[in-house]
Amino acid sequence: MLNNINEVKDLKKLSSDELIILGDEIREVLIKKVSSTGGHFGPNLGMVEATIAMHYVFNSPIDKIVYDVSHQSYTHKILTGRKSAFINPNEYKTISGYTEPNESEHDFFTVGHTSTSVSLACGLAKARDIKGSSENIIAVIGDGSLSGGEAYEGLNNAAEYGKNIIIVVNDNDMSIAENHGGLYKNLKLLRETDGKADNNFFKSLGLDYYYVNNGNDIKSLIEAFSKVKDINHPVVVHINTLKGKGYKDSEENKESFHWVMPFDLETKKPLVEFNKESYEGIGEELLIQMAMKDSSIVAITAATPNVVGMGTFRQKLKNQYIDVGIAEEHAVALASGIASQGGKPVLGFHSSFIQRTYDQLSQDLAINNNPALIMIYCGGITGGDVTHLGIFDIPLVSNIPNIVYLAPANKEEYVAMMKWGINQNKYPVAIRVPNMEVVSTGNYVEPNFDNINTYEVVESGNKVAIIGLGNFYSLGKKVKEKLKAELDINATLINPRFASGIDENVLNELLKNHEIVITLEDGVLDGGFGEKITRFYGDKNMKVLNFGATKEFTDNVQLNELYKRYHLTEELIIADLKNIIE
Repeated sequence: MLNNINEVKDLKKLSSDELIILGDEIREVLIKKVSSTGGHFGPNLGMVEATIAMHYVFNSPIDKIVYDVSHQSYTHKILTGRKSAFINPNEYKTISGYTEPNESEHDFFTVGHTSTSVSLACGLAKARDIKGSSENIIAVIGDGSLSGGEAYEGLNNAAEYGKNIIIVVNDNDMSIAENHGGLYKNLKLLRETDGKADNNFFKSLGLDYYYVNNGNDIKSLIEAFSKVKDINHPVVVHINTLKGKGYKDSEENKESFHWVMPFDLETKKPLVEFNKESYEGIGEELLIQMAMKDSSIVAITAATPNVVGMGTFRQKLKNQYIDVGIAEEHAVALASGIASQGGKPVLGFHSSFIQRTYDQLSQDLAINNNPALIMIYCGGITGGDVTHLGIFDIPLVSNIPNIVYLAPANKEEYVAMMKWGINQNKYPVAIRVPNMEVVSTGNYVEPNFDNINTYEVVESGNKVAIIGLGNFYSLGKKVKEKLKAELDINATLINPRFASGIDENVLNELLKNHEIVITLEDGVLDGGFGEKITRFYGDKNMKVLNFGATKEFTDNVQLNELYKRYHLTEELIIADLKNIIE
């Protein structure tokens, strides 16, 4: 059946029974492809029928469908001319894992963050009305995205707008992990009453409401979507789906199969092996040990416990664990409240997701100078997709007053910084968890960083000083060794430890017998760590070379290519240095 579907209009030629067969074929294709490449497994398996039904009823791309996060859009891509990228292994890597307007006229936004679809749809609806056209605007939201603040804002605005906006709520009773929040109690009540409960969150906002109990039944979905097509006011279509449908393991282990690395379908074993020891694991073990002895420690995550090293913590210490849902902003304010009364909150965020919290970090936490500890994971230059880059956290976090941003270079520093960050009571502290293989020096590091912005001069030299921050301290060591071998320069090597400030004593001392300072940071240069050093030396007799990422959005560019582009190899750094010396 799938062989006959080359564009969405081909769907409309199929009977209901043929659509069911098509769904089974698409599900088979998804299982084979995503198990080979990795990606969002469960969310897409649960949305096969709903996507087919939407494209059967609506007229895309004239009718515009916006997918929240867009990690549920694989079936949409298959039906809109991109099926070869799911069928042909040679083309697996030719498309994004999210919607991408450069791929198709059926995609309207590059989206990879959560809770945005309703707001984006409101914008499309207003633009439609300005132009005087009459197409349907459909927002698809699910997988816990309703717990994000922007989702509430979008729903509130959609209800007031009063014109055609169709909101498809994909309710699979899951977020990335289990759902959290009072809203989901209401969704459960609506499921249990076949959508007929008087207590209805969506109706309370003034939204019209339809319920589909079997959200994986194509016939029921077509009937519901046909009722709301061309409607003249905002409406919610609440569909009850099964996340991971069609693959037993993903149905039973929804959290584990939300997003997967490549794995063997027969043995279920991963095709990519990871080192057993990780900074996430080290941090979680330490946090558990400390929390068992100190009931004032509270771990907070925003729907991603396993990503941020809190998966085991939530099982062992439920009373000291809070999952706020996909609501990082709330998490920061919550932590500030806990810390203000002597509690010891520890938050875990993905670097890309902490971008949502800037206002709360500044206004709710830093102005009040409450001593919460924020663990930031996955920070650094990677070959990831454009919506999940981890290069912006240093400028974002380090330039807010009062926040101390630490960047450990090894296991021992990491452990010491965590202990200090939890027990100190003077500052909001953030730690950039190393995004690399675990490095251990074997040397004890005292958990005391009270002397803020004190750099560690690891090896003293002359002429050239190398300041390697966090992940890139090891690169600094390689540069030092190569400088000695090629130019016979015994460079000074510095581990700054603090991403949020400068050590004026150390920097002034370098003026005595150094001519060049090199800074290395695993993030964007603009507004970053290195620029602080450059600014200090601006009126002094010192040349400074900053190495890091260019301010740009990259999308699935190989890491080695990015390192070459940014001159982040010892060979290219030495070449740049030679040009300065000569």
